[in-house]
Amino acid sequence: MSALVPLPVVVPLLGAALTLLLARWPGLQRVVSVACLAGTLVVAALLLVQAYRHGPVVVQVGGWPAPVGIVLVADQLAALMLVVSSAVTLCVLLYSVGQGQGDFGETVPVTIYHPTYLVLTAGVTNAFLAGDLFNLFVGFEILLAASFVLITLGGTETRIRTGSTYVVVSILSSMLFLTAVGLVYAATGTLNMAQLAHRLDALPDGVRLSLQLMLLLAFGVKAAVFPLSAWLPDSYPTAPAPVTAVFAGLLTKVGVYAIIRTETLLFPDGQVAGLLMVVAGLTMVVGILGAVAQSDMKRLFSFTLVSHIGYMIFGVALSTVAGLSGAIFYVVHHITIQTTLFLVAGLVEERAGSTDLRRLGGLARVAPLLGTLFFVPAMNLAGVPPFSGFLGKLGLLQAGVAAGGPLPGALVAAGAVTSLLTLYVASRVWNIAFWRAPRLATAEPAVRLPRLMVGATVALVALGLVLTVVAGPLFDVTADAAVDLRERTPYISSVLPGGAP
Repeated sequence: MSALVPLPVVVPLLGAALTLLLARWPGLQRVVSVACLAGTLVVAALLLVQAYRHGPVVVQVGGWPAPVGIVLVADQLAALMLVVSSAVTLCVLLYSVGQGQGDFGETVPVTIYHPTYLVLTAGVTNAFLAGDLFNLFVGFEILLAASFVLITLGGTETRIRTGSTYVVVSILSSMLFLTAVGLVYAATGTLNMAQLAHRLDALPDGVRLSLQLMLLLAFGVKAAVFPLSAWLPDSYPTAPAPVTAVFAGLLTKVGVYAIIRTETLLFPDGQVAGLLMVVAGLTMVVGILGAVAQSDMKRLFSFTLVSHIGYMIFGVALSTVAGLSGAIFYVVHHITIQTTLFLVAGLVEERAGSTDLRRLGGLARVAPLLGTLFFVPAMNLAGVPPFSGFLGKLGLLQAGVAAGGPLPGALVAAGAVTSLLTLYVASRVWNIAFWRAPRLATAEPAVRLPRLMVGATVALVALGLVLTVVAGPLFDVTADAAVDLRERTPYISSVLPGGAP
């Protein structure tokens, strides 16, 4: 099974090269892209089954043994992230195929979309599988380089301006990350995470804390936690709908994944637990208050994206098996639901020509399927029973109550308030855009929505419902992954069978 581990990275990269060569044949480009991502999803599912039954699957790239060579590790956490990200990227790709060139304009070189999208996918999967800090940095840079192209597709003034902000922030966070990587190597002589798990323990407390804070700062920017999140609501909404959707679903979650991995494997003592709890609470509350103030669906969803990152950081900060299990479950849920909502926003824009709530109304009457596609994931995001959003939040709040103490108690209260405000925001969008009398945008002649766009969105809505149906087995997987993260031994012994030198 170890031969499968590099495939989620290699297959999209080979697909990107092939689609670039097929630039004159867009039909073949689409076939190759879909085939690559479908194959990646199958491989990811096989790796998850193997990791769940037999422990982490490890491959030493080039035959160089760790800690000298590059190592790719598919433990339960990484494999689960691969499965969810592969499913989401495949659905978004199908959505963008259905959309065609309409969102980009006739003068845009759309032939670069497929190669760039596959490179982005390779960067995401490489980040999930990375077994050393520098390869994690490489994964971030691959996905960021591709995202710089995607976020400015169309070349409009607005996209270039907001894309420039995104590029500057991303480069600054990458500089912070690279500086932290250099300092870690200077202090320990290694970047292999299994080996660092031992060597960092031997460092003086002050040095160790400084390295931890630098990594958290870099990952915090990428995950868009408060107060490092101001760039996101201005950057994401201006991109094409499928680009915004995949960014919202995956890019911030790669930052969250990096926080989970480093805080459990490298810094398990919980020195910054209090800081993380404060950050989690502020992220939840400030993000959702920002959403309350918005009148555009895309910007509103961008603020809910920021807000719900706080739930994940809450689980990491608790540093208990229940907290980590809830955080992982919520990452899986949020990747699916947040991506779906941005795809729905793209359908609304396709149907009505705008996502401005002041110009919308009556969509539930003129496009009932579109109303259903919004209502189900919106209620899921708000945490209405029995959806997966409710189950994920309930798991996190129970973990906070079990942890006890003033800070966890305050976070439980913040989580409950944030959930209620999310329900208010979702209900407000429903009442204005879908339920009230038609306005100018929706009073125009009906626009036929492309079937593939609708079908891809239906598939993601269905995936969100599947997460609810399989919540019990999924919680078993996330609890198992959380136990492994807390113990650290399965990961370390798989990467370094002979022990950490």
